[in-house]
Amino acid sequence: MAIEKVKAYFRENGMEERIQEFDESSATVELAAKALHCEPQRIAKTLSFMLENEAVLIVAAGDAKIDNPKYKGKFGKKAKMLSMDEVETLVGHAVGGVCPFAVNEGVKVYLDVSLKRFDTVFPACGSSNSAIELTIPELEKYSGYVEWVDVCKGY
Repeated sequence: MAIEKVKAYFRENGMEERIQEFDESSATVELAAKALHCEPQRIAKTLSFMLENEAVLIVAAGDAKIDNPKYKGKFGKKAKMLSMDEVETLVGHAVGGVCPFAVNEGVKVYLDVSLKRFDTVFPACGSSNSAIELTIPELEKYSGYVEWVDVCKGY
């Protein structure tokens, strides 16, 4: 299971105890916000795209949406989300638990500037009922991100 990979990853970094698991689903921004008792915009959702035959992840604030012109301006291609079937195979986590931690080799992670408004955010941890609260510097450190991007709107 993907959550076990994420737990092992955070165990190596002395942070496994910070992972929260819930009795209820946290698979969507709304459900995660309810489970965590926080504002939906503080959920760090991880979106999966295909770019040049590779999976890439964009971590964005819960209230942000991909802005197609900005995405194309940054990556030179129209945004093409992975299908549900492709996500687990290419990224290593199933839809509802996709996160930027312990992903498959070669998957690049980008952080969207929509997250910079917050001191802490809550990304998933590889399952549809888990999350971890991280500061922005911690998210940078543990996500292994490539760079900050500005590809969202609506926040």
